[in-house]
Formats: sequence, C-alpha cells, structure tokens
Amino acid sequence: MGNRGPELDYRPHLPPKTDYGIGIVGCGGIVNDASLPAYGKHRLNVAGCYDLHREKAESTARKFNIPKVYDTLNDLLADPAVEIVEIAVHPWQQFEVARQAIAAGKHLLCQKPLSDCFAQAVETVRLARAAGVKLALNQQMRWDPAIRAVYDLFDRGWLGRPTEASIQVSLGFELEGSWGATSPRFEVMLHSIHYLDSFRFLFGEPEWVTSRHSRHPLLKNVRGETKTITVLDYASGLQALSAVDLAGPGFDPFVTFHFSGTEGVAYGNIGLLSYPQGEADTLAWRSTKLPSDAHSEAKLEGAWFPDAFIGPVASLMQAIQEDGLPQTDGADHLKTLGVVEAAYVSASENRSVQPSEVG
Repeated sequence: MGNRGPELDYRPHLPPKTDYGIGIVGCGGIVNDASLPAYGKHRLNVAGCYDLHREKAESTARKFNIPKVYDTLNDLLADPAVEIVEIAVHPWQQFEVARQAIAAGKHLLCQKPLSDCFAQAVETVRLARAAGVKLALNQQMRWDPAIRAVYDLFDRGWLGRPTEASIQVSLGFELEGSWGATSPRFEVMLHSIHYLDSFRFLFGEPEWVTSRHSRHPLLKNVRGETKTITVLDYASGLQALSAVDLAGPGFDPFVTFHFSGTEGVAYGNIGLLSYPQGEADTLAWRSTKLPSDAHSEAKLEGAWFPDAFIGPVASLMQAIQEDGLPQTDGADHLKTLGVVEAAYVSASENRSVQPSEVG
C-alpha cells in the first residue's frame, strides 16, 4: 500500500463565466448545509433568496451575506438579476415552482427527485424544453470525489470492462419527525436515488431492476421503506448492488463502495458518516496495467458535502454558455427516475422490471 499511482481527474471543472445571478427558493437544510457553503468557496453570485417562512430566508441571508430577501416568489422571478433559480423545496411542491420559473424564462437547478410523480417530472422537462431554458438536477453525487475518480479510472481503461459494482450503507439517521417520514416512498426515492444515478453515470442504462424493500422495526412513525436492496443488471453481465439501511446500528455505521473490472479493482469509503458535515472519501485501487500488483492509494481532496454541490451548477452554467445540455439535464434525470420507479414496481410485484416499462 501507499503507491499513489497516476494523477486522477476528479475535481469539478468550472466554466469561464461563473457570475450568473442565482436566486434560491427554499432555505432549508440542504441549502444551508451544502449548496451555499460550496458556492461561497467558489465565489458564485447568489443574488437573493426566498422562503415561505421569511424568517428562514432572513437567517440564511445573514449567514451567507446574501444581499436580498424576497417577499414573494413572484418578486424573485421578476428580478432581472436572477438568471438561475435554484429550487430546494419538497418534491411534491417542486412542479408548481418550476412551472412558474420556466414561464419567467429562468434557467433551473432543481433538487432530486424532480417530482414524486413521474408524469409531473416529464411535464416539467417538456415545459423547459419548449421554453428554451436549461434544466439541471442536483444529482451531485456524480461529483463526489471517489465516484468521479472511479469514473476516471474506468474511462482511462485502468480497471478494464466493468464486471461488478456495489455501494453499501448503514446509517443511524434521525428519521422520525423528518419531512420525508410521512412519504409512502422514502429510501429509494429520497436517498438511494443518488446511488442508482451514480451507477447510471458510471455504467449507463441497466436492462433489469430487482429491488426489495423493508422497514427497520424501531421506526414505527416512518411510513415508507428504510431498508432496501436493489440490483441493476446490465446487458454486459455487470451487476450493480445498492444495499441501504437508514436505521442501522449506530455503533457500526459505514458507507462503502467496491467496483471491479476485467483489469482491476477500486474500493473505499464515502465520507457521509458525519452528515451534514463532510469528510474526505477514501479510495484504493489496483490495475493489472501497472508494473506492480500493489494497491494504489488516492489522496482525494474535498468531500461529497459540500464540495460536490458545485458540480451541477457549474455544469448548468457551462450549458448556458455553450447552449448545450447540463450533465444532469432533466431528460437524463427522467432515466434515473425510471430506474427508481422500476425499483418500486419490482418491490411491490416481486419481480424484475425493465425501466422501459415505467419510463
């Protein structure tokens, strides 16, 4: 151990222009704990913020030196200084806010999932395309340092053709009383959607989805599933496993990953144990293409929270400048939602499901 190996390309790349005015809608935890700390590090231009509870917006503005607090959503949308609207509200509230922002001609960065209703998500993407505005989703795990580094290893051929992938999670989150506790669909829709999207980012579209859902016996006031196992089967023979327990024993939490290919292996930990405070990922890997069979250690800078949160907005800004598509474009997100929907059908009908059945 200890060999550093080749330098890996895993840091987000910002476009030349990064001073677009950003208007924040919804000043909850994800904005205060992740988005705004990341934007502050890169000196992005947050023009103002709005929340249904004005005191929350005022608190956020004070904390991050945001110059303007809007009285209404219409005030934010009417401000010419706002070019990108970042929507950070509950999934079932997002469609109406997005619809109004699209009508105002604003580019959008939306939280995942775009909606808890697949038809609404499809309609949001259609409206954005028809209006000619860019729509990106905050599927920021694609920019997590370890996930990005693994992508680079596969992309440059160090690991060969993918043959196996797994992300396994056991976390003692405080779920009862949380905003998602009343949702009939919880863990896959609101949490492991990140892992399923990362598999799509790394490996493309699966042919089959097989998923099983359960609930921790101590979580009597959480409506949806909290324990899930989901397997994605690919035409190549690759199988990708997401195994998550969000009420696991607090004495042994872990967030691990393991990726194998025909020419090597990569494994390590995602720094999620101190959420919402970030901690560094770990990554070790070995390739038959290196002269030694020793495992290389990559010293990764940054963390999923908050550093990966610069990725989606940077990609959106690049798409605006180049009139292209952000990496987490709305249409791409519909494919991730198709996998999520397939997981729920699989669990309810006790069978494997093709994403095309639901998407």
